[in-house]
Amino acid sequence: MRKTITAIASLAAAGLLLAACGASPNARPADNASGSDSDGPSELVFAVVPTDNSEELEASFEPIVAAIEKETGIPTSIEAVSNNAGVIEAQVAERVDIAVYGAFSYYLAADVADVTPVAMDQLTPEAGSGAVEALGVVPGGSDITSIEEVAGADVCFTDPASTTGYLAPIAGLMDADIDPENDITPVFAGSHDVAVTQMLAGDCDAAFVAGTFITDLLPARGVIEDGDTETIWTSPDIPGTPLVVGNWLDEDLRDLIAETVTTTYNSVTAAEAGLCEGAEREAPAPWGDEYAGTMACEWGGTGAFGFEPASDANYDTIRDICEKTGAEVCRSE
Repeated sequence: MRKTITAIASLAAAGLLLAACGASPNARPADNASGSDSDGPSELVFAVVPTDNSEELEASFEPIVAAIEKETGIPTSIEAVSNNAGVIEAQVAERVDIAVYGAFSYYLAADVADVTPVAMDQLTPEAGSGAVEALGVVPGGSDITSIEEVAGADVCFTDPASTTGYLAPIAGLMDADIDPENDITPVFAGSHDVAVTQMLAGDCDAAFVAGTFITDLLPARGVIEDGDTETIWTSPDIPGTPLVVGNWLDEDLRDLIAETVTTTYNSVTAAEAGLCEGAEREAPAPWGDEYAGTMACEWGGTGAFGFEPASDANYDTIRDICEKTGAEVCRSE
């Protein structure tokens, strides 16, 4: 239980330096930590970690929150917390009932907060498509052409608690015989998109980020174009982004939340139900011919098709990465 408290405290301290935006994790008054009464909670708090475009990120979660509100009948608010550590702190205090963050953040939260993953990203209609990859990228035309050549470079990461933006990459660096503590100069950008834009601005020589930001999200936003980046490394598959629920909520309510996001709604059925009226988008090509021309909601920060059921066992991969790297953020006291 206590093995990662020091790590989280370190992350929280780092977060004070890294975070440039975001609300306090104290999303619910301390004297009403559970927000509950004898009949159940009067409200639910749903936390996300902002990117450099927090307004856009929050908008992408609004259909999910609307679905939860509709099915549970409980008012649900979105709180953009400064960083992953802030969400975990708020979960320890039982002030965030539902959260979406990286797989590694769940690994940390599971040791100190009473939470369970009930769903994970499903990027396309195909089950299991939520697995993600971390990519190592350099600016187009860089002299660095492989991960082995990153030694001695300034390297942009996202956040020490990010799976795709730090943990999996340092495991890859170690496989390339690069000591991530002594052979590179890390630059923590705070988010995936900022890591890429900082690299392109010359603040670092290479960046490690979630692959979807390079292949889909940043091109779709017009932030990068073909040739702006070159990929020098790809990680093994990493389990999809979890949606985590506090176990202090009644079991029936937890089950209803899970059913809402994994069975009752996905991005398409949410659009059909009017949960993102006026903000629909056309289904992307990777969803296949069945959905060609279909309108869908933005469904979370990764633009997923929906969520599929998840459990703690889905995140054993993260435990394996921590065992391999012995990273400070994973380390037992």
